[in-house]
Amino acid sequence: MARDLTRHQQSIVKRYYAHNDTIQSDKVSQIVSELWLAEDEKTKSKLWKRAEAALTRMGVKESRIAGVVAKRDLEALAKLVSQADAGKAR
Repeated sequence: MARDLTRHQQSIVKRYYAHNDTIQSDKVSQIVSELWLAEDEKTKSKLWKRAEAALTRMGVKESRIAGVVAKRDLEALAKLVSQADAGKAR
């Protein structure tokens, strides 16, 4: 696949993976905001699934993710994101 990409495209892909933690952190932070504003349970359920997936990609321990998602505790989710940003949740 790398042969199909130009040098410019290869550098874009490398930068994406080099900054993947920041990208995932931004996604989860945005999800926290959306959860705060969400009103119906269907939307909240989808957002919690997205948050769980993004935290997994960030490398947060499964047990910590499961605890927060099971309780659906928005404050705990925000705290977990900030701890993951600081490198304490991995």
